[in-house]
Amino acid sequence: MSKVGYKGFLWCTDYLPVYFPAMTQHSALDRVWTVPNIISLARLVLALVLFALIEGVAGRQDLAALVLFVFAAATDWVDGWYARKYGAVSRLGRIFDPLVDKVIVCGTFVLLADRTGSAILPWMALVIVVRELVVTAIRAEMERTGLDFSAAWSGKLKMLFQCAAIALELGARTWPELVLGSVSIHQVTVGVVWLAVISTVWSGLEYVLAARPLLSQDS
Repeated sequence: MSKVGYKGFLWCTDYLPVYFPAMTQHSALDRVWTVPNIISLARLVLALVLFALIEGVAGRQDLAALVLFVFAAATDWVDGWYARKYGAVSRLGRIFDPLVDKVIVCGTFVLLADRTGSAILPWMALVIVVRELVVTAIRAEMERTGLDFSAAWSGKLKMLFQCAAIALELGARTWPELVLGSVSIHQVTVGVVWLAVISTVWSGLEYVLAARPLLSQDS
């Protein structure tokens, strides 16, 4: 590359974001194969393995399912952290990341609700699945219109209770005789499951109320 061409290239990389911010921002947001999106894709594959373990494809493996779920839940923050720190935010990632979270949580709730003696009742799993579908639809519509619909603190609290409920249910099946103080692990699980359901409904209503004025403007 000639010196003139090289200097021209440097000028473009330095000043293009200044003079054409919309163009550069648009192309960055439309990226697909970013590191955070690849991490989310890997977590989706882990979800399929998790479901197979819970369903007992090769026999009941609750301990392995517990370890895998904790790992998947613990790595949830990695893709978001990387995207924010290294400027790898994309439109796909803003939808794909929470979608993978919902696949993991909803799928696990449904499978556990189908097992005998579970603290997670079928109607509870249904409430959680419906809420996640509604919020996902709202988020997709907001992203389509270019409006930000980031997770609220109530949604993060809901996610915490949901993950705790799943981990405790798997733990109760792995160590059914475990007693925490004077309370059995099953009783603790029942309480946390109820907290998960209540926070799920609460945060869902909060999202719907927050998005209603914006959606009505779009229509």
